[in-house]
Amino acid sequence: MVKVSFNSALAQKDAKKDAESLIPEDKDAEAALLVRQQSRAWCWCMCLGLALMLSGVVVGGVYLFRYYVPEEGQVYVCGLNYREEDFMVQEEEVEVELPNGYHLRQVEERVRVLEWEQVELISVPVPEFEDGDPADIVHDFNRRLTAYLDLTLKKCYVIPLNTSIVMPPRDFLELLINVKAGTYLPQSYLIHEEMVVTERLEHVDQLGFFIYNLCRGKETYKLQRRDRILGMQKREAPNCHKIRHFGSGVVVETLICEP
Repeated sequence: MVKVSFNSALAQKDAKKDAESLIPEDKDAEAALLVRQQSRAWCWCMCLGLALMLSGVVVGGVYLFRYYVPEEGQVYVCGLNYREEDFMVQEEEVEVELPNGYHLRQVEERVRVLEWEQVELISVPVPEFEDGDPADIVHDFNRRLTAYLDLTLKKCYVIPLNTSIVMPPRDFLELLINVKAGTYLPQSYLIHEEMVVTERLEHVDQLGFFIYNLCRGKETYKLQRRDRILGMQKREAPNCHKIRHFGSGVVVETLICEP
């Protein structure tokens, strides 16, 4: 009779090998982790590259726009010749009489037209040969208002916009371009308008951004045309200051008087 026996140690060893064969090797786990890290790094690189490309497109577009498209609000330094006459301007019409003789003079100013905002910004320097005050002026066509900042008095004055003597921004800009190019050299007349201070304005912030920016921190007053105030004569408003400027093809002398 033959007795067959097995070595228990050998059997346990084979069983252990079979169990270990079911567990993935450490090298395979490390390789999978490395692949995931590389994939994630490649994704970040792609996102960064796309971001750089988009920023380059944006910067290039802004450069081309600024290079080929004129910047809105370009400042024009220009002058206008005018005849020293004694004309009067009304609210919606100009009364003109042609005299036999005249003296040719010139007024200069710095103009900035914001066509998109429908605003004209005018800066009048100290007159060289005329009596008058330097001033900053805003013609706001959206608000239908005009504001004068007398730089000598440090006071602001606001009145409804007179469209009979102030061109809309697009037309005024075209006039300035033609004057700068030399294709149009106007010789205009001097017309007068007389204003009287009526009341002080406290809430300047309600007059729009541009007038608020002009009059902020300044004493601000409302103006009214003298011919609209019944019974007021010239002798009743001796304290007057004049500002000469142009917002179209004519020169306007605005006389601001305090009662």
